[in-house]
Amino acid sequence: MRDRPVSSREGRRTDFWVERNVLITGGTGLLGAWLTIALVDRGANVVGLIFDEDPRSHLGRSGYDRRVHRVYGSVTDYTLMERVLNEHNIEAIFHLAAQSLVGPANRAPLSTFEANIRGTWNVLEAARRSPTVGRVVTASSDKAYGEQETLPYAETAPLQGCHPYDVSKSCADLIASSYVKTYGLPVCVTRCGNIYGGGDLHWNRIVPGTIRSVLRGERPLIRSDGTMTRDYLYVEDIVAAYLLLAECMDDPSLHGNAFNFGLNDPKTVLEMVQAICIVTGCTDLEPIILNEATHEIPHQYLDSSKARRLLGWEPAWSLEEGLQKTVAWYRDFLEG
Repeated sequence: MRDRPVSSREGRRTDFWVERNVLITGGTGLLGAWLTIALVDRGANVVGLIFDEDPRSHLGRSGYDRRVHRVYGSVTDYTLMERVLNEHNIEAIFHLAAQSLVGPANRAPLSTFEANIRGTWNVLEAARRSPTVGRVVTASSDKAYGEQETLPYAETAPLQGCHPYDVSKSCADLIASSYVKTYGLPVCVTRCGNIYGGGDLHWNRIVPGTIRSVLRGERPLIRSDGTMTRDYLYVEDIVAAYLLLAECMDDPSLHGNAFNFGLNDPKTVLEMVQAICIVTGCTDLEPIILNEATHEIPHQYLDSSKARRLLGWEPAWSLEEGLQKTVAWYRDFLEG
């Protein structure tokens, strides 16, 4: 165990990932791309499960997609999951694949349940049957808690999602817990707030959408009334959290634990838009508040003290620093 905070700018055990066989599901997404790059740089043999390949993704633009073994398919295909784990002698799994957008989840709940719930049990069952898998980290969300009276949310809060996306994450987390308690599978769960950083091409999300609007000289759009409060954490801090958690899983007392990761500095949507306008120098662009969001939890943010206490994790990037790096990525992307 570590006895001091570890940031994403500090070195770690430089040999831990060397030649280790790692599967990342959802490797072309925002977090998946940055995590893949970090693992390749650390010498891991990365297998990426890819459902939809997008050459515009951060992974594709970085060229790292050519430095991993790509397998095309879905986590909903159990036979494929079992084959991948066995053929590649996978030792560690980062299960990130999911339908992660609240709007589409509300419009098409069945595909969300298939991807997020069936996908999780497929990964865990294949891992249970594999003789080589020694650690599994599954990606959850603060949405798994549903709406709680007590803020910030601690890991002891009940899982009580109400809407389709939230419910899918609550269910997936309970399934993960059952595989630990029933079969002794070494699994940990991560719950994060809103992750932002270069490579998120879902323009209806507040950070990429606002950056694109202001860089084009357009007024940013806010779907809600602007008062909803959330955690916002820069993607490289989340990558550091995932790597650290997986490295610490040699300690079996951590298995079955869920960990919150947040900046502990929640912001309203309007405050985030204003912060982006300051970083871009576009403070004269007043946002357009549509106030049309539905099925959204008004205030939701996390208590990360458990991750600090048990893992020694600490975020390294302030909001301003993270936004500066993110804006630079989108400037390059949009100009290109």
